[in-house]
Amino acid sequence: MPPPPSNPETRHASAWAVFAIFLRLGLTSFGGPVAHLGYFRQEFVARRRWLPEDAYADLVALCQFLPGPASSQVGMALGLRRAGWGGALAAWLGFTLPSALAMALLGLGLVAGQGLVPAGVLHGLKVAAVAVVAQAVWGMARGLCRGPARLLLMALACALALLWPGVAGQVGAMLLAALAGLALWGRGGAAPVPPVHDEPVGVRARTGALLLAAFAALLVLLPLAARAWPQPALLLADAFYRAGALVFGGGHVVLPLLQAEVVATGWVAADEFLAGYGLAQAVPGPLFSFAAFLGAAARNGAGGWPGALVCLAAIFLPAFLLVAGALPFWERLRHDVRARAAMSGVNAAVVGLLLAALYRPVWTSAIHAPADLALALAALAALAWGRVPPWLVVPLCGAAGPWLLR
Repeated sequence: MPPPPSNPETRHASAWAVFAIFLRLGLTSFGGPVAHLGYFRQEFVARRRWLPEDAYADLVALCQFLPGPASSQVGMALGLRRAGWGGALAAWLGFTLPSALAMALLGLGLVAGQGLVPAGVLHGLKVAAVAVVAQAVWGMARGLCRGPARLLLMALACALALLWPGVAGQVGAMLLAALAGLALWGRGGAAPVPPVHDEPVGVRARTGALLLAAFAALLVLLPLAARAWPQPALLLADAFYRAGALVFGGGHVVLPLLQAEVVATGWVAADEFLAGYGLAQAVPGPLFSFAAFLGAAARNGAGGWPGALVCLAAIFLPAFLLVAGALPFWERLRHDVRARAAMSGVNAAVVGLLLAALYRPVWTSAIHAPADLALALAALAALAWGRVPPWLVVPLCGAAGPWLLR
């Protein structure tokens, strides 16, 4: 009699169930993309067991290679695996809606001022992110960096990311780790692929190829259309699609390009842009929701709610096309012995990159005094050993933040 599947839940879920899960994450996931990956791992690997640790690491590695917001792409892929196309849309909508709605309201001027979130509360949320990311790094390292070779690859990837900041260092670390994994385990030394009970739903190779072609076509055609027909909504769609399509790393990396697009053109004033950026740090969910603020505040004739919707859809559309288009080919490769060997090296490098991100910018932007370190350690203990959920630890750290700045 075969053993029962390790997944305690049913193989598939409804799109509404996926939406409800990601909506809760969208309301409580503070700390930026690295912290989001920690929340996702805790929810879908450790708690719900939708997929094993190595399959989750594969998704993270894939989304690190792709342009766009990595955490949102991982969420889309998880929804796609669980409930098909409706699940991918539900995962993105649930995770993005709270922050997008808040940022759009701020852009419309219905909520005023940069001081809406006090500096102390914002500082406490950053400290909470240290604990969340540290827990994720520790959990992934235990599962993916077993043995001296993988530990060495993790350390080298971390060092390279710190010495060579930016996208080039991250991608270079993963490529070198893939070559090292291929050399070390390419003749059958990599761990076998565990049985997966929740393979992606409804994504065929032909469909994936069409989605990748659509991504490239829009990247070429939108600028041409915007020049030929310079309507305000089309100009916004072109600018924000390019921002989502051409910036690796997501999150803060997209801000310089957005600033060049909307401030240099006069669509949004520089002080308004900086105020919105500051507030984006204080809301949960993806930082790409900043696009809703900029779209709502745009003064090019397409602002308000329509502008917010256009900019939000345009900046996330490349992420969806890329991750859904790449998944069917990725899933085939991950079952090949040589591909698994390369991925074994890449997985160790991903942990190293997360470790580097834990130091900079997460640690360096949050830990400035012994009291900050004490709160971070208390939050980590609550998460790792006290089993306190992140949605409770994060606001408690935010509440404690003002006391740290006294």
